[in-house]
Amino acid sequence: MHESLTIGQLSERSGVAPSALRYYERLGLIRAERTGGNQRRYARSELRRVAFIRISQQVGISLDEIRAALESLPASRTPTAEDWSRLSTIWRERLDEQIRLLTKLRDDLDSCIGCGCLSLQRCTLSNPSDALAGEGPGPRLMLRRPAADAARA
Repeated sequence: MHESLTIGQLSERSGVAPSALRYYERLGLIRAERTGGNQRRYARSELRRVAFIRISQQVGISLDEIRAALESLPASRTPTAEDWSRLSTIWRERLDEQIRLLTKLRDDLDSCIGCGCLSLQRCTLSNPSDALAGEGPGPRLMLRRPAADAARA
């Protein structure tokens, strides 16, 4: 097997369009070497970075956050399991909060199906007369953390 991949090969293996790979490179998320003919060549380790980018985006993490995380990985060598573990520790709290919100949304939507919003007193998306405006923007009931979590924050 070759040590490096062309942009077409990286695209095929990662499932990411070449235009997106060029964009990721422009943002500094992935790196390519250039051949004498100015063609991009990617180290195989870039496949892991692209997979990390795709999964991170799928769970709602911004490209800026992804870039900051990837910048914490060593540039001079392929990241080890320890490097990736350190990175995941940094994101653990944020991901736990996102999991909590997704679970709450799923559970609350279960109770909404078929209700026709006849039970607005219990609806976490309802804010009659904008009574919760003082708590900040967005769906305040949905964003409220359980008392035990809020006390730890």
